[in-house]
Amino acid sequence: MLKITKNWANLLSDEFQKQYFKDLQKFLEDEYSRTTIYPEMENIFFAINSVKYEDVKVVIVGQDPYHEPNQAHGLAFSVKDGVELPPSLVNIFKEIESDLGIKCQNSGNLTRWAKQGVLLLNTSLTVRRGQAGSHRGKGWEIFTEQIIKLLSARKEPIVFILWGSNAQAFAPLIAPQHLVLKAPHPSPLSAYRGFFGCKHFSKTNNFLIANGKTPIDWQ
Repeated sequence: MLKITKNWANLLSDEFQKQYFKDLQKFLEDEYSRTTIYPEMENIFFAINSVKYEDVKVVIVGQDPYHEPNQAHGLAFSVKDGVELPPSLVNIFKEIESDLGIKCQNSGNLTRWAKQGVLLLNTSLTVRRGQAGSHRGKGWEIFTEQIIKLLSARKEPIVFILWGSNAQAFAPLIAPQHLVLKAPHPSPLSAYRGFFGCKHFSKTNNFLIANGKTPIDWQ
């Protein structure tokens, strides 16, 4: 039912055999059969399918997929081409422009970041239309925690960007060789409490360069 690349399927094979994941699959089959769920089923694992485990340089942790039509496509904070930018993404682009002095593209499709090694991982990978948080507590958090643990186990340094308390709950799982950047969520409700001015994008690139890696083009 769920499409996942061989690269991640091998790493996560034990999870697929656990009861919580079998229960989650049954839950999703029922949900997709009787109501509108985002993203489309084939895009549930789009975030990890877009970046090989060994190629991940940056992890940005989100909460739920967007829950309105034509927005979510499997990458945290990202929307499909031609879709109006959601408020959180507007604020992310504002911070990039302020931090780096560059103008972001008009498109909110962040596949361009994923291709450079940015894993845009939501904590819960699915949601009901119009119902934020509707698939929390169904097993996704266990699964995404395992992804964070696998990445933390890498000796090669990664930048983990954690916006908001939901994402910051993963911080204790992250080993000290990695860079952990924390700030309030970019939502209009909290962005002015410290997200603006956090300079996470320049800090990320400086860390990557210091560790011999190509910086991210955040445009």
